[in-house]
Amino acid sequence: MKLDHFGDTVRLAVLGLGSRGMGQLATLLEMRDVDVTAVCDVYEDRAEAGAALVERERGHRPFSSTCADECIDLGDVDAVIIMTSWETHVPLAIKAMRAGKRPAMEVGGATSLDECWRLVRTSEETGIPVMMLENCCYGDTELTLLHMAHMGVFGEIVHCAGAYSHDLRDEIGLGDINRHYRQRHFLHRNAELYPTHELGPIANLLNINRGNRMVALTAMASKAAGLHAWLQEHRPDSPLRDAQVNEGDVVTTLIKCANGETIQLTHDCTLPRFYSRGGVIRGTKGMWMEDGRQIYIEGVTPVVEGDWAHRPESDRKYMEEYMHPLWRAYRDFGIRGNHDGMDYLVLRAFIESVQNGAEPPIDVYDAAAWMAVTCLSEASIAAGSMPVAVPDFTSGRWCDRVSNPARGEFEI
Repeated sequence: MKLDHFGDTVRLAVLGLGSRGMGQLATLLEMRDVDVTAVCDVYEDRAEAGAALVERERGHRPFSSTCADECIDLGDVDAVIIMTSWETHVPLAIKAMRAGKRPAMEVGGATSLDECWRLVRTSEETGIPVMMLENCCYGDTELTLLHMAHMGVFGEIVHCAGAYSHDLRDEIGLGDINRHYRQRHFLHRNAELYPTHELGPIANLLNINRGNRMVALTAMASKAAGLHAWLQEHRPDSPLRDAQVNEGDVVTTLIKCANGETIQLTHDCTLPRFYSRGGVIRGTKGMWMEDGRQIYIEGVTPVVEGDWAHRPESDRKYMEEYMHPLWRAYRDFGIRGNHDGMDYLVLRAFIESVQNGAEPPIDVYDAAAWMAVTCLSEASIAAGSMPVAVPDFTSGRWCDRVSNPARGEFEI
């Protein structure tokens, strides 16, 4: 693999310049075949900061606006990177497609099934692909586990689990001050708000939308106590001190797949804890667990005679032995960008798909299915954890979409 190969220049509009957006903008500016011609944020100071960064790094000042439409409609924009608030991802992606521009959306959950269907139908009608920038699909651990699964190390996979377990009480609790959209979702919704960091890699393991699909889910939320306690302690003079928080501290979602596998997702952001994506893989030949970095492969993991516990071993040697070819090439090339390098890879995957006129590795059907878990879990919780059906956004094509149509360097 030639990570040092760069293609034709792709002219980008970058929408959304908060903390995430500025970080991704900096990563994009490391790529010599990317020209950021427009930047946008609803807050003028953030738009100015983005324009200043481009000017400092590239020596020219991009078009800057607080209006996304102005950036999308520019003639010198080939593609649009959307890193705005969750609820604006789909409307902006649709506007980009209608303008003939390829959109890539940052991660986030859907507010309704209707917006998922509108995303899919607009892509189908215009013929313009959409990519979700789920960086965790390109993490070193996630890619290695995918390679191990393809090599048959786990046998037939039966169950997977994942989580977004991240203490975000300060980010959420200060959201009105720091202008962070996450706060309003926690105050007003009760759902698996942020499913894709864990669900994306699991979907790749289970071939979701490519020979398999999610068919139903049920969700349950704990009471909401953690954020309320934090607000009382840290913002005693704020009106939020006594605000009603709807989002449960721990939300658990169970998903059934067409081929019989089950998936468990956990959303856990408002209690004290360490960071984890809570990965678990269970197969007919063994298992892997992220917490503790433990693995047990039958017939391979050493077993002490008479030890009924079947104790696990560290996954370290497996991570080296089965390192995904893409990540091995990336390590030789030089890991760069944020989040241990995964941000750079997912952005390169999008840029390459634009250059080649190809479907992206994470396409519109993946985006719709993964995002839909948020509004579906919300409906299940509201109905007392009743099961709800997961729509087939491929309209039956999942049956024979057995491999990703993308054949580029960043195919997963």
